[in-house]
Amino acid sequence: MPEARAFAPGHLTGLFQICDQPEDPLLKGARGSGISLTRGVHTHVEAEPRARNSHGVWINGERTKEAVVSENVYSKYLPMLKEAHAVKIEHIVETPMTAGFGSSGGGALSLSLALNEALGVGLTRLQAAQIAHVAEIECRTGLGSVFAANEGGFGVLYRPGAPGIGAGKHYGGSEGLQVVYVYYGPIQTREALGDPGIRCRINQIGGGYVDELYRDLTPERFMEFSRRFTEHVGMATPRLRRLFDALDPEGVTFTMAMFGEVAFTVQPRERTHEVIDLVRDKVADAEPVACDVDTRGAALL
Repeated sequence: MPEARAFAPGHLTGLFQICDQPEDPLLKGARGSGISLTRGVHTHVEAEPRARNSHGVWINGERTKEAVVSENVYSKYLPMLKEAHAVKIEHIVETPMTAGFGSSGGGALSLSLALNEALGVGLTRLQAAQIAHVAEIECRTGLGSVFAANEGGFGVLYRPGAPGIGAGKHYGGSEGLQVVYVYYGPIQTREALGDPGIRCRINQIGGGYVDELYRDLTPERFMEFSRRFTEHVGMATPRLRRLFDALDPEGVTFTMAMFGEVAFTVQPRERTHEVIDLVRDKVADAEPVACDVDTRGAALL
């Protein structure tokens, strides 16, 4: 039975600018800055020739009909098939979902890569990645997370658009960094991006911070600007605010994941244990998690 496996890293965005004015979804997207994680989405596709097309989607072992982005990606491959198949799609998501970890974009990208391989469609990697980007734009679940998952690393997306159209700049020492995050709960990206007030506040300052980081990208500047961005957008919950206030006096800056009730910080690897101990000591309900930075981007396995 033809099958394929792919992985796409998770991604935490600290700040961004909405760039969704173009009509062409390949040109829609964001300018922003964030960091990719070694925890992400693993996707397994099995495809068996049948008399008619059928498919099913599983997420973390549970069959679902609510995977709108995966359904969108799959639908784009149907016209390219030379024969009908029964397709089984299995996603294993290692990060919290609908919480700013880019799981929808990572799921779309890993699925597109795996479908292209398992079904023998013959698209280039870039074409498969662009299908994933368009699917996420159409579903309004993200703007630049497919580009970020495709590239990996810690960097700045300074020209918006799909892979092959957008452009980014990477930080050279990503392997020496780790991310510490605290997850509290989900926030629906679609709802946040649809709020006119939030959109306005995002674009008032997001582009300027992207320009600053493009000129000089360091973890310290990223954290400083991301926190300022969080404060300006005004979505930090009381739980996030308590964590920020507890760690600021210790010289550790946390910010909010866009979009999720998630606090995170980017630190040198040698300081990670100290930061985790501080969080546990200062914030009673926090469960900090440390994660390495993915530097490879999405790939077939």
